[in-house]
Amino acid sequence: MTVDVAAAAEFLASSARVLDRRRFELLFGGGEPAPVLAALDGYRNTDGGYGWGLEPDLRSVTSQPAGALHALEALVGTGAAGADRALAVCDWLATVTLLDGGLPFALPVPDPAACAPFWADADPTRSSLQITAVVAATAHLVAAAVPAVADHRWLRQATAHCLDAIAELPADVHAMELAFAVRFLDAAAPAWPRVVPALVDRLRAHVPADGLLHVAGGAPDEYMRPLDFSPLPGGPARTLFPPEVVDRELDRLEAGQQDDGGWSVDFVSYSAAATLEWRGHSTVEALALLRANSRI
Repeated sequence: MTVDVAAAAEFLASSARVLDRRRFELLFGGGEPAPVLAALDGYRNTDGGYGWGLEPDLRSVTSQPAGALHALEALVGTGAAGADRALAVCDWLATVTLLDGGLPFALPVPDPAACAPFWADADPTRSSLQITAVVAATAHLVAAAVPAVADHRWLRQATAHCLDAIAELPADVHAMELAFAVRFLDAAAPAWPRVVPALVDRLRAHVPADGLLHVAGGAPDEYMRPLDFSPLPGGPARTLFPPEVVDRELDRLEAGQQDDGGWSVDFVSYSAAATLEWRGHSTVEALALLRANSRI
């Protein structure tokens, strides 16, 4: 099984956002961080947060935690060159963090056109482990190249919130919340080596051996899968699955490249723009993940 990187480039040229094309260029085309940062700036607001549909199913112009997540995803690839923006988005996240250290799933959406209802109807007064964990996990990855992010007061707060919340997760935890909690532990492990392994072991009973958990409220065939829990090799989350399970999922991801060169998603989108934009995003993410797992 072989990934066709050239076909992926053609798909991105025909169907993806400039940001995803620039991220691909940085990953595989010898590009520089500056064009990625310039493309990312198109989604940035004057308050330091990100909106304008950077999260494809949240078309609002307003700065949102989900926008910060996708900004941090892009900043993982830009390394030290993105330090100023990484610290600025952490500054913004600190302004919307609730008293318990968590982030709301979404802030008020005054312009809900083409926004998924779970974003538009979210309670801005209640912390969400799901969004806090995945944003903090991504910030920990950024911190590998930007150490000042690791010391930022927002990430310290968010990390403490996640560690406390994960220690008390109920048995009936939602699949996405569980997957992002595990991903957070994987990303935070280098900074918290004495705490994380015990929490991973605590969650072990909640994770099926095949790593497949149906997403309640999602599409019929929408699942959290092993690579959603543990996308990168070497972390404690990989111990949740036998090696053959991970290999099978990597095979599946490779085989997911479509005839047009891109990857698709298994969830419902809420606008024509989001449907296409998710494919560009998922194509770059699939390629980055396969390369990180030595498949490219």
